[in-house]
Amino acid sequence: MTNPVSYETQGEIAVICIANPPVNAASQAVRAGLVEAFNRFDDGPAKIAVLYAAGRTFVAGADISEFGKPLKDPGLPSVIKHIEAQKKPVVCVIHGTALGGGLEIALGCHYRVMLRGARLGMPEVLLGILPGAGGTQRLPRLSGLLPAIDIITSARQVPAQEAMELGIVDALSDEEPLTAGLNLATELLVKAAGPRRVSEMPAPAVDQAAIDALRAKVAKANRGQIAQVTALDSAVQGTALPFDDALTNERRLFMTLYNSPQHAALVHAFFGERQVAQLPELKGVQPRPLAHVGVIGGGTMGGGIAVASLLNKLTVTLVERDQPAADKARAGIEKMLADSVKRGKLSAEKRDALLKDALTTATDYEALAKADVIIEAVFESMDVKKEVFGHIDRVAKPGAVLATNTSYLDVNEIAAATSRPADVLGLHFFSPAHVMKLLEIVEADKTAPEVLATGFALAKALKKVPVRAGVCDGFIGNRILKTYRTAADHMVLDGASPFQIDRALVNFGLAMGPYAVGDLAGIDIGYMTRQRLLPTKDPRERWGDWADKLYELGRLGRKTGRGYYIYDDQSPRGRPDPEVDEIIAEERARRGINVREFTDDEIVERYMAAMINESAKVVGEGIAARPLDVDMTLLFGYGFPRWRGGPLHYADQIGLDKVLATIRTAAQEDPYFWQPAPLLEQLVAEGRTFASLNGE
Repeated sequence: MTNPVSYETQGEIAVICIANPPVNAASQAVRAGLVEAFNRFDDGPAKIAVLYAAGRTFVAGADISEFGKPLKDPGLPSVIKHIEAQKKPVVCVIHGTALGGGLEIALGCHYRVMLRGARLGMPEVLLGILPGAGGTQRLPRLSGLLPAIDIITSARQVPAQEAMELGIVDALSDEEPLTAGLNLATELLVKAAGPRRVSEMPAPAVDQAAIDALRAKVAKANRGQIAQVTALDSAVQGTALPFDDALTNERRLFMTLYNSPQHAALVHAFFGERQVAQLPELKGVQPRPLAHVGVIGGGTMGGGIAVASLLNKLTVTLVERDQPAADKARAGIEKMLADSVKRGKLSAEKRDALLKDALTTATDYEALAKADVIIEAVFESMDVKKEVFGHIDRVAKPGAVLATNTSYLDVNEIAAATSRPADVLGLHFFSPAHVMKLLEIVEADKTAPEVLATGFALAKALKKVPVRAGVCDGFIGNRILKTYRTAADHMVLDGASPFQIDRALVNFGLAMGPYAVGDLAGIDIGYMTRQRLLPTKDPRERWGDWADKLYELGRLGRKTGRGYYIYDDQSPRGRPDPEVDEIIAEERARRGINVREFTDDEIVERYMAAMINESAKVVGEGIAARPLDVDMTLLFGYGFPRWRGGPLHYADQIGLDKVLATIRTAAQEDPYFWQPAPLLEQLVAEGRTFASLNGE
């Protein structure tokens, strides 16, 4: 195997190059190569060394292939200590990105030059750990304590100019990496500069009041997570210790986090996001062209789909029912693109070019004749969608992919409205479609493999996280949502309040509780869903009427100022409404329900058991291909805390036997709702986990 670290000399300068494409990850081979190279430098005649990387970036982090495996020698801390201990000066060149262990390597060098346009950062907290190779100790000695803590706990990437202003780097350059390094090395040789070790610099000053305020801010911003606050503590504690002791303390804290459930969950999420797009049955299947996207319907969803396509270099033709609707759709798209300009995501010139050259609005289906992919985004009605697909079938070119953006409806029935069901699939975008990352790709019974592959290719082009789903009411996410939301409604009928349930679940880590989400989406959405399902409702199913009462009172959530919560100038984010408690109490009394109290722990236990049980049914029925598909759906579309890894990863962590016991206990009260998933029972009987079904 070729050594990824090379060594050569140019006069009095040793040149050490890391070449481990694509991102020069700090693998075991790179670490060993660095030790060997610096040994040669130490023993050789060169008076100064330049460390740089080949390709488009400096070291952009750890080698992900080593995640979850025993750490191999030489460890990164010892490699960096070896570099820093050199008796002759070492210059590091940062280009592209220097992230995580890459930045720690740079901090172990004596001088740093950074190319303009490069960025540096420490994203370790995103994986539930902290910089464990001196990052929490060396960075504060250069930038100061508070800026270092901000960089480490936010995981943000710092641009070159800011890095220079903070003192993290010594010089900026517009040259190529090697030239930039050689120039600084030559200057240092002229000055006869010696090593300048960060470890020998004084510890930064500590403003305890400022640290306390920052700690509270970090804890609030990362509710429930442990890595960010632990990283802060490591940096602060290190200021009161000799440097070697500070490194020992940092490593101790690193290993505590490394062995924590949160790290395991975040690694699962990291790999799951990449694995979910890889379906074995699509290996070698070529997608169809997708340069031109047609969108039918210019409302919130259709407009968002159009914007997502435009922002990712696709041509868009949007069709509306008449000219006023088409004009309104274009205005909505213009507004969304203007927001992108305002946020600095898009230049005004690029926006104008997109609107002029890449977007066409029309009122005739014939305008879609050249589209590669046509996405219907009209009202959620089977009759309306089937009518639209009849028109699409008439005008779409042979081989065009015909997609429906539906949240619940039967894609097989929609496909049957065409003469080419093999070309039809579901593309369930989440609102706002140009922001939300999840895309459920629904495979109907007759969907051709290359059409499914095109759905995944479109997701990649739009920078979405794609999840393949089978056909059922609600597919993966909304089917599971209906079940765990029903469990919450049952607890409300039995004595809990919507506000207590929301509080317990937010404390668990959800971004919002189910009733706050209901207000955000609109209570009318839930009402219409219940009305749609009413004809098929089983008489054994418990179904509270109190949410329908809110709808009848015109309390539709945030858009009307009242729903489950009250929204006004006093409480723009909502405050509990005593009238909701009264409406619920009236229904309990009318039904003769014996009210009982629920603890927050009971609420979380039942809510999660319902979510896990329905998830197991979805996997067992093949609606989701693997447990990780469910986890990614809930993580990217439904606000499940990433640091818990998804519901089925969480189930593995707490124990499937415990989950099953909760379900069986609840089934004594309601055997219709609490029916254990056969897959869950099977896994418990066999002593297996959901992870075993992912091939982990």
